[in-house]
Amino acid sequence: MTNHTMNTKALKVVYPGTFDPVTLGHEDLVRRAADLFPHVIVAVAGSSNKKTMFSLDERVSMTQAVFSNLSNVEVLGFSGLLMQFVQEQNANIVIRGLRATSDFEYEFQLAGMNRKLYPQFETLFLTPSEQFMFISSSLVREVATLGGDVHAFVSATVAAAIKQKLGG
Repeated sequence: MTNHTMNTKALKVVYPGTFDPVTLGHEDLVRRAADLFPHVIVAVAGSSNKKTMFSLDERVSMTQAVFSNLSNVEVLGFSGLLMQFVQEQNANIVIRGLRATSDFEYEFQLAGMNRKLYPQFETLFLTPSEQFMFISSSLVREVATLGGDVHAFVSATVAAAIKQKLGG
């Protein structure tokens, strides 16, 4: 693609997720995306069939705190269809993380459905660095709920928020 034909939408990417809570694996992907693209929007999903530990406002605030040192990263909450949000942000690339082959089938179906809804849409898959491959928000919540130390999986800001949420 030459500079004079480059679509400016391609310069803005969206990294969606529930981020309940945002983990070091999420941080790794966002920081790497921020090195690749001039504008990364971390889209915190409000409507989900997942039961969340933190409210949407809490997840947005926590995620903003984690990425406050990255000038090209913006954190926004959204509800409804991801494709509508992506279009509203004048973007057409979504970043998704793949930890293991078990993630691939679901993500592949999701990418196809999203492209059907928004034909200009592209999904880019990133794999986390190997030290973060096993981390998921649901495992972090489970470890924390059972009284385990989650500092190896989340930032200090997030660990403090989890401790406070659990009354510790």
